[in-house]
Amino acid sequence: MINGILGKKLGMTQVFTEEGNVTPVTVVEAGPCTVVQKKTVEKDGYNAVQLSFLNKNAKKVNKPVAGHFKKHKASTCRFLKEIRCDAEKVKEGEVIGVDIFKTGEKVKVSGTSKGRGFAGVLKRYGFAGSPASRGSHEAFRHGGSIGQCAYPGKVFKGKKMPGHMGSVKVTTTNIEIAGVKKNENLMLLKGPVPGSNGGFLIIKKIVE
Repeated sequence: MINGILGKKLGMTQVFTEEGNVTPVTVVEAGPCTVVQKKTVEKDGYNAVQLSFLNKNAKKVNKPVAGHFKKHKASTCRFLKEIRCDAEKVKEGEVIGVDIFKTGEKVKVSGTSKGRGFAGVLKRYGFAGSPASRGSHEAFRHGGSIGQCAYPGKVFKGKKMPGHMGSVKVTTTNIEIAGVKKNENLMLLKGPVPGSNGGFLIIKKIVE
């Protein structure tokens, strides 16, 4: 059974519970997704399905990708990802909708975090910075000393320094589904999820 789906983050809003409390939710366009390819232990060494989401003009993909879709008799798409699952009863070409989830269920959501560009140590790691009082002549947002003297005379790998921030894969777990709208292919997730509006997401059930 397929335990996940692909989606696109639309934005955030709020809903009211039966008790009248306000709950912030993220609106996700989840599916419909088409099963492009099945992967099995006998042939590929593991069980998985390859899902496609959001159609794309065939002229806007390169030849290897277009050939892959043509081989499996599927239309080209913008988002193509594998989801590990037991796919024995799944058929290529089958359409997966948001109705595989239900309200109250817990899921984990993976997406690409917002890119922050080149950032200093204060923004990137939360450093305190130098004293800003009168008489201090240091660079206020400097990271401080980064190495040693003669021995070992190098900067160790992993040292927290300025650099590229964000735009990495982030997975948030135990997110509760606040609502599922099958006719509109929408899913409401409690709280925020990784990424910016319009970013692609992978939503999976939490297997206990």
